[in-house]
Amino acid sequence: MTRVLAWLGGAFFVASLIYTFYFYAVLLGDPEPARTVPLGRGAALNTLLFGIFAAHHSIFARDSGKRWIARMMPARLERSFYVWVASLLLILVCVLWQRIAGTVYVVDGWLRWLFYALQLLGVHLTMRAAGFLDPLELAGIRQAQHQDTVVFRTDGPFGLVRHPIYLGWLLMTLATPDMTINRLLFAVISSVYLIVAIPWEERSLAAAFGDRYRAYQGNVRWRLIPGLW
Repeated sequence: MTRVLAWLGGAFFVASLIYTFYFYAVLLGDPEPARTVPLGRGAALNTLLFGIFAAHHSIFARDSGKRWIARMMPARLERSFYVWVASLLLILVCVLWQRIAGTVYVVDGWLRWLFYALQLLGVHLTMRAAGFLDPLELAGIRQAQHQDTVVFRTDGPFGLVRHPIYLGWLLMTLATPDMTINRLLFAVISSVYLIVAIPWEERSLAAAFGDRYRAYQGNVRWRLIPGLW
């Protein structure tokens, strides 16, 4: 039963990511949705909505959150429970998102192809970085099978920055040539969350893995943006 729950959680995790990409690329690309709210109200409600997802993602990834989960269920299901809840909240963010009418800009000519190239670079960086990780570990399946596969890579995209998937996300969401207000708001809110969360995440990794992670930080200098941060 434990493995079944873990595998179902992994499938739900993948489904939530696919739906989120569809939500951003297709649904938020409509500059005139059928039902809209004013800009100020929509921005406030959507920020609050994403904040609920972010709070879970950050708090329950911390050691205190893991201990709380461990008191309710077997330790080997801790990661799977986290994945289940995070996936559900991500879908709810998309479903409950308050739509706002309007377009910020549309890029034409050769610059449009440059924007597409940056987005494709983001997709490539994300997919390649994900390939360097263990998807079963991310989905909580390794933990359910009592396997520890944590390895800090310093090759490929992980030799460029310590969080290449986050960099890929920034490129995919911020480099769209057709920027509606909805896309911009979603991109900015999610990107700000990632930037704020990185120091917390790295402190937790340093606390959990000690010298192993600090050595990785020394080998890969940049957190998110090469040459800048």
